[in-house]
Amino acid sequence: MILKPVLLSLKIASIATVFSLIIGVCLARIMTRKDFPGKNALEVLVILPMVLPPSVTGYILLILFGRRGIIGSWLYNMGISFVFSWSGAVLAACIVSLPLMYQSVKAAFINSDPIFESAARTLGASEGRIFWTVSLPLAWPGIVSGLALTFARSLGEFGATLMIAGNIPGKTQTIPLAIYFASDSGDTATANIL
Repeated sequence: MILKPVLLSLKIASIATVFSLIIGVCLARIMTRKDFPGKNALEVLVILPMVLPPSVTGYILLILFGRRGIIGSWLYNMGISFVFSWSGAVLAACIVSLPLMYQSVKAAFINSDPIFESAARTLGASEGRIFWTVSLPLAWPGIVSGLALTFARSLGEFGATLMIAGNIPGKTQTIPLAIYFASDSGDTATANIL
């Protein structure tokens, strides 16, 4: 009974961290290297889950990804549903932890000395090669920091997960949800172990 929420939480946090890593690195690279209309609005959207209460973020996810939601109705017709599923918990964890990954990687890209990228260009390296062999290794400390913060935030996600995935023991119940409901029912021994 105690092992299931732990294993599910580790699974959800790991998957959410991978998605946040990919999305965060791509967004940070674009935001630090390109200028385009709506750039500030996009950055606000990416960072917004960090300042919104998690339950509000979960409610927005429910509006977007619910069966009658803007995106959810389309996905539901394709047989994909995030509501009351562990994939909904992954979505919630990814959305609330993405700002931490994005900010860490963005700071790492900004603080990387561009002279190394310029030197690689003068030696004839392609932009893709420069990214993989120069930019990414220079940003590695920020990426590692982002990974740690993202995993920790994903592991501890409560409000957004409860809103979109619910609390279904063995299916969507994560460690924070199990602690809350064990504590609420007076089962402090289980809550303490978790």
